[in-house]
Amino acid sequence: MQKAKLRFSFEELFFIQLFVLRERNKLAQEKAAAIPADIDLIKRFVDSLDFKLTDAQRKSAWQILKDIEKPRPMNRLLEGDVGSGKTVVAAIAALNVARAGYQTAFMAPTEILAKQHFNGISKALQNFKLDIGLLTGKSDKFTSKKLKNDFIEISRKKLLEKSSNNEINILIGTHALIQDKVKFGKLALVVLDEQHRFGVEQRAKLCKRNAGKDGQIIPHLLSMTATPIPRTLALTIYGDLDLSLIDELPKGRKKVETKVISPEERKKAYDFIRKEVKKGRQVFVICPRIEKPEEGKKDVMGWSEAKAVKEEYKKLSEEIFPDLKVGMLHGKIASAEKERTMRDFKNQKTDILVSTSVVEVGVDIPNATVMMIEGADRFGLAQLHQFRGRVGRGKYQSYCFLFTESPSANTKARLKALVNCESGFELAEKDLEIRGPGDFLGVKQWGIPDLMMSSLKDLNLVQKTRESAKEILQQDPQLKNYPLLQARLKNFRERIHLE
Repeated sequence: MQKAKLRFSFEELFFIQLFVLRERNKLAQEKAAAIPADIDLIKRFVDSLDFKLTDAQRKSAWQILKDIEKPRPMNRLLEGDVGSGKTVVAAIAALNVARAGYQTAFMAPTEILAKQHFNGISKALQNFKLDIGLLTGKSDKFTSKKLKNDFIEISRKKLLEKSSNNEINILIGTHALIQDKVKFGKLALVVLDEQHRFGVEQRAKLCKRNAGKDGQIIPHLLSMTATPIPRTLALTIYGDLDLSLIDELPKGRKKVETKVISPEERKKAYDFIRKEVKKGRQVFVICPRIEKPEEGKKDVMGWSEAKAVKEEYKKLSEEIFPDLKVGMLHGKIASAEKERTMRDFKNQKTDILVSTSVVEVGVDIPNATVMMIEGADRFGLAQLHQFRGRVGRGKYQSYCFLFTESPSANTKARLKALVNCESGFELAEKDLEIRGPGDFLGVKQWGIPDLMMSSLKDLNLVQKTRESAKEILQQDPQLKNYPLLQARLKNFRERIHLE
């Protein structure tokens, strides 16, 4: 029985390895713009920053710059913990590409994050007179930054013209970037933030956005993620990507104190929050859902008791903290109101922000020191770690409170792992151990068979299947002598979706 299981596990892993290695080989045949690293320019940029790069940031930036010098497309995953400074590394690559006369497309999963990247990258590169555009799906106006401290409002039509004529150095946006009417004059670099949120087809679309004679050039691809992936998963699922790790946080960053709060300790936690606000600090409150389902009904996730944003906002603003300014944020709020709510929180006009997981990625509020998570058992460990990363970004000691009423031993083990693990990399391995890889990735989302998912825990088996796949592709890259293998691979490609 054990041998049969091992045989099937090997086969499933072997096909996924064959698939990703073949994709990698295909990419190596494509042409890309070979852009030499302008060392003096990079030094000037690094010296202009008001902080020092970590060694891990320097090493990752160097790996990316060396990849971009090659005439074949880079395909690299930049993996770094929450707040480790991935964006500045991407900005180094974009600046080098711009100086060589080429363009960068920078795609983020949400409008909030796209606007934040636009503001952050514009500020970081303000001494280099670049033209940086912002394109999102919901706004009528788009902002382009040409000169230091000079923001110009322009229409979408004008922005698209500029992009097509190679007059925009860096175009930052959401999924709006992959619309058919968006064209680039000389696109040489694509940066995808939280890349697991974009499908293969979307990535491919963005990589074919060059207009005119540069249409044959495939852009270099830099994917970024703050969700650390265990080594076995990275080797298998992202086997077609080279990996750069930013595994250290900026110096002086204080550890976020994390505590599981029982129902009896709730009042004590509220008192602590009030003290923090009185000191001038701010608080995030995260809830698993927007509103409560009707009486007796469960929502799409099958939850009937999970805390809802609207209900929690009413309770906190009217009963618990009537003297404090409480804001509310969720996905159903109109774009302009969402922006105003975030701006008020950033400008310290709001003390407490009650939100769904829309603030999970990238939101930067250095004055926020408390992250309070209702129904913490409803979120995965990686997601909880992302939430925790929203605080501790300034000079003040920060705290993360995990509220749960679940008696489950598994829940207790998971939340205890979050309390004990500071690093997202350590946490990812723990999550894999506790929940199993099927839960870690979400089998429905990935479409990977259960047997193979459980095999991902076995690093030896992963490496063996990888070596076998490499050996076959070295002998016969097109698999011409293996018609049955070709047919199985075609079937496998249809059956599995890797993002």
